[in-house]
Amino acid sequence: MDHIKNTWAQQATSYGTSHAASWKDIFAMQLEIDTIGQFIKQGDVVLDVGCANGFSTFNQLKRGPKKITGVDYVDEMITYANEQREREYSDSNISFEVGDIRNLRFSENSFDVVYTTRVLINLPTWEEQQQGISECLRVAKSGGVVVFSEAFWEPLVKLNSLRTLAGLSSLVEHDFNRYLKKSKLNSFLKQLGLQFEVIDFSSLYYLGSRFVRELTEGLEEPENYQNRINSTFYELEKKYSNSKDFGIQQAFVVHK
Repeated sequence: MDHIKNTWAQQATSYGTSHAASWKDIFAMQLEIDTIGQFIKQGDVVLDVGCANGFSTFNQLKRGPKKITGVDYVDEMITYANEQREREYSDSNISFEVGDIRNLRFSENSFDVVYTTRVLINLPTWEEQQQGISECLRVAKSGGVVVFSEAFWEPLVKLNSLRTLAGLSSLVEHDFNRYLKKSKLNSFLKQLGLQFEVIDFSSLYYLGSRFVRELTEGLEEPENYQNRINSTFYELEKKYSNSKDFGIQQAFVVHK
């Protein structure tokens, strides 16, 4: 885990309070923020597990929760989150602290909504990912909602099959990521007897930003996510419902 923690500490130091500390793809981040936000109601007590520098957490304040707590494994991320809270959100009921998704300090049944954004994928084994999943479920209230917004292996394979047919190289995981298997998470949640739904909120966006863009423009600037094609497919994703399973980023929504 040291190299994973060091990677995110460096990201925090490099990008401070910018969204780029978590991910440079602001359009994909906004899609996940909006997907999670639909489950946060006014007056909810919310836990953001793996909050990074708080960029997404602050965005959820507009939903009117009673309180939001952000937890992250990386000290530097929490430092920047607290700096921005003091500077811009000091009158909001939002707090940040260092914590580990595998061993959350909170009591059972503490939160109306618990969510992750690309956090479980930073755990190197399925066993540790199961620990993180179980901890999120434990601290959620009966009748509450747990949203696992993560990257998944099966849509990566599907998208890469399309890219191969077009003569494009395959997309790969970073060395600090272990994408979740949808099949394993499905089985794990069913074994626990939980009701859940899967929201593919990014298929059109991934088809545009990770396929069409390279076919039409190439990738002279691979990390330039704020380009016209990405922007166009972001708007299309928001406008049209799509569930063709090309979206690497998806959300498993557990109704506890």
